[in-house]
Amino acid sequence: MSLRTDAPRLESRIRRFGRAQKWVHRTTAALMGVCVATAACLYIPQFAELVGRRELVVRIHEWAGLALPVPVLAGLVSRAFRADLGHLNRFGPHDRVWLRAALRRDKRRSSRPAAKFNAGQKIYAAWIAGATLVMLGTGLLMWFTHLTPIQWRTSATFVHDWLALTLGIVLAGHIGMALGDPEARRGLRTGDVSREWAEREHPLWRP
Repeated sequence: MSLRTDAPRLESRIRRFGRAQKWVHRTTAALMGVCVATAACLYIPQFAELVGRRELVVRIHEWAGLALPVPVLAGLVSRAFRADLGHLNRFGPHDRVWLRAALRRDKRRSSRPAAKFNAGQKIYAAWIAGATLVMLGTGLLMWFTHLTPIQWRTSATFVHDWLALTLGIVLAGHIGMALGDPEARRGLRTGDVSREWAEREHPLWRP
């Protein structure tokens, strides 16, 4: 009797992410969180006074920033992770439809077709990858001060600081949207999502 009742429940869940994707996301999120937290302690006087030990905070910030690309590079050994990168890197006609609906604030599901990742997620992934590389490059210019002229370091500091502020705002929006979708969070936590959610949010996805 229990086998018959359990079968529909198992069939209603489908695999969205494997172990590699979950590990890359969690590790990258942890490193990004450390970078944001330490940056706040370096630039907001109230936090700096609470934490103190500025030199230690600077070192943690630097090493966390250097480590940011490592999870993605390590994840490339996984075929499933590489496949997801391919999905994120392809922008099809349905993505343009999704974006037009988003710009019109049309929230009807029929107006927002999406495969495994929607257009918003693809744009976010591309933006966060580019921002991370710029932050890493400007951070290195600020760290190795003896290798570059003062004009380069000044420009790098300007770009690094303002991009960090933008990055914090974008991350806050990303977290806010995740909090509003418990099933998407469950998918990243367990790897499985409900079939009903997948058909509603990503109707073009064929797992």
